[in-house]
Amino acid sequence: MTRVAFQLQVRPELLDEYLTRHSPVRSDMLAEIAAAGRRNYSLFLGQGGTLIGVYETDDDAAAQAYLAASPVAARWEAEMSRFFVGLDGRPDQAATPLTEVFHLEDQLAAADEPAASVTTTTTEGSAS
Repeated sequence: MTRVAFQLQVRPELLDEYLTRHSPVRSDMLAEIAAAGRRNYSLFLGQGGTLIGVYETDDDAAAQAYLAASPVAARWEAEMSRFFVGLDGRPDQAATPLTEVFHLEDQLAAADEPAASVTTTTTEGSAS
């Protein structure tokens, strides 16, 4: 399983309409997202229109390819593209990927490994 996160910038003047378009998302698009293999999908909107998306998938390349070929997703993305600043292409294909730097469950699982197989380094500070 892979966790994927991405960032987009919603045009400030279109924030209210963007929120309306996601309350709720059309059922055919929800079905396509699920059929693509994306799950536990969330969007978070920050001040000024910074949008962070997070989802899980078993094969992100396959999920991207499925959605890229989907007429339902193509229609949705064409409708949504005007909401975003600085995109070249469809929002679902052109979003800026983010690098995961911390995941609690991964670190807890690693901490449960036998001490002989875990290398420890000391750093100041904590994950935030």
